[in-house]
Amino acid sequence: MIKKDLNKISISSKQLDHNWHLMDAENKILGRFSSNVAGILIGKGKVGYAPNLATGDFVVVINAEKIVLSGNKVEQKEYFRHSGYPGGEKTIPLEKMLRSDPEKVIINAVKGMLPKNKLKDVMLKRLKVFSGDSHPYQQQLLNNK
Repeated sequence: MIKKDLNKISISSKQLDHNWHLMDAENKILGRFSSNVAGILIGKGKVGYAPNLATGDFVVVINAEKIVLSGNKVEQKEYFRHSGYPGGEKTIPLEKMLRSDPEKVIINAVKGMLPKNKLKDVMLKRLKVFSGDSHPYQQQLLNNK
């Protein structure tokens, strides 16, 4: 019979510290970049990772308009939404979305890669996406180091 260790180390949400990461999306492929961001938001790389806690860090993404997609996705991919009413379906081409709101493209890609549970919204709030080089989180990034 295997003896269970009752002195396991557990971590509470009050003991967590969240670092800040700056990621540049310039000339990065959307899917690969989004999976790296999602991994940081989930906290998979941390020693104290627990799936029932939001152990992840904050991520600031800059240059969202310079993201790259492979293949013909820019012309073929469409975002679908439905209002809930009959005939209320809308499709927005990715090309139009990149021109009008490039931040949403990255947010939607990362959102789909996060776990589908109550912590998803908490993790998504820690994602800050900006089109240009400037962002208001410079001080948090400096305090992180």
